Amino acid sequence: MKHLLLLLAAALLPGAAVAGPGPTPKALVVTDTLSLKRAYAAYVDSVHATLSYQQGHVVLPGGVGELTVPGGFRYLDSAQSRRVLQRVWNNPNGESLGMLFPADRGPLSDDSWAYVIQYDPMGHVKDDDADDIDYADLLEEMQKDTEEANAGRTAAGYEPVRLLGWAAAPYYDQDKHALHWAKTLRFGSDSATATLNYNVRLLGRKGVLVLNAVGEPAQLGQIKASIPSLLRNVAFTKGQQYADFDAGLDEVAAYGIGGLVAGKVLAKVGLFAVILKFWKLGLLALVGAWAGIKKFLGMGSKEA
Repeated sequence: MKHLLLLLAAALLPGAAVAGPGPTPKALVVTDTLSLKRAYAAYVDSVHATLSYQQGHVVLPGGVGELTVPGGFRYLDSAQSRRVLQRVWNNPNGESLGMLFPADRGPLSDDSWAYVIQYDPMGHVKDDDADDIDYADLLEEMQKDTEEANAGRTAAGYEPVRLLGWAAAPYYDQDKHALHWAKTLRFGSDSATATLNYNVRLLGRKGVLVLNAVGEPAQLGQIKASIPSLLRNVAFTKGQQYADFDAGLDEVAAYGIGGLVAGKVLAKVGLFAVILKFWKLGLLALVGAWAGIKKFLGMGSKEA
């Protein structure tokens, strides 16, 4: 099994060396590596083939909002998104209202990224603090909070997280009641791999629609370019929009704009507050891929 993982590493990680005890014929290593690479490609195709996407008008689960799928994207419903988040991307929690993928990519594509859609019924968020926030100070506080949360992550068997900084500083559009910003994160001890979380929050009468774009720092330009179209095509349902707030009936959220950026309101979501495509990182990616390949090839639980 260990030797096969090394071969799979060579197939998936360009430039990786294949090593093992004793002399190994070079032709045999190449042949086995190519076989594993083909098997992994077949596994990726089989995962993508099980997914069914939607276009056009979508009513989000619970009727909280609605979405017209933007051009160049496709929508994956809540149940399928849960499987992707937990079984494919290996996140601790898969609760979502669905996901938006670029139309030419799936969750296991090399250049994959996606919006994860959630709703937080936290109450009506007052936005009167938006112009008073020092985002440099807030970043330091968030970095400290992230470090403190790592004990819980590692105890649960997940990689520790390091918040590196802003990829895009927070911006609040008061007319649209939309807030967005981007963070660069690093997971585990991998000094070369960073993850981009681009956060979009749409404020409503009783809560917040969360659209979290998960990708890589190099995809920042693509994600930023997609936001205007996204905001034009997603909305709360009639009666649940920001202007529908009734001070006599509705609760006010415990946090304002600063709390949204800091992520404090997602504390109850726990480890899922940061979403990552874990399958792309190191040994975890190799083990996960090999497990999928064995299942795909019908190899059962025997060790290779």
